[in-house]
Amino acid sequence: MSKIYNYCAFYVSEPFNESSLGAHATKDFCYYNMLKAWKGLDSSFPFNNAHDITYNVRDNSDWETTLKPRLRERLRNSNNIVLFLSNDTQNSRAVREEIEYGVNSLGLPVIVIYPDLKTKDDLLTSDKNNLNNVVKNLWNKLPAFRDSKSKVPVLHVPMNKDTIKMALNNSDFRIDSRKDPNDYFYK
Repeated sequence: MSKIYNYCAFYVSEPFNESSLGAHATKDFCYYNMLKAWKGLDSSFPFNNAHDITYNVRDNSDWETTLKPRLRERLRNSNNIVLFLSNDTQNSRAVREEIEYGVNSLGLPVIVIYPDLKTKDDLLTSDKNNLNNVVKNLWNKLPAFRDSKSKVPVLHVPMNKDTIKMALNNSDFRIDSRKDPNDYFYK
């Protein structure tokens, strides 16, 4: 299978059950569904959902025998990770596994979407040369990401459809791009 997929990593409360109202009350899950909706409305929107390549898992599935292998299979068939990092994100076992395996083992580039930030300027310092402390402080919510992101190229974007589309189309943030590991952003 070719690596054409975007693997979305997002926090949901555990145990996860997509059919329950609890899943839809988890904001990061709702942001992921927004990408799916944009793709549904416009087939040219460049989001190829890795979660579609294996059957869905259920909240009563065993972590070691079902959930973890399914996450890893999806990650192996992906060309990057799209990470939703918001004020509501929590350091769950699944997100840790997605980052640790995807970044540390597979070397997948990461596109971080900050749902609480709406414009490119919201991510940047006043001189527009660096990411601001609002962004950097969010990294502490996911120590696995904070501590591993220096190994791969990471593109930071706000929750803005046009900017996300530009990021997903950016070939520098795909597995074999050879882009230097670093933090990147659009000005």
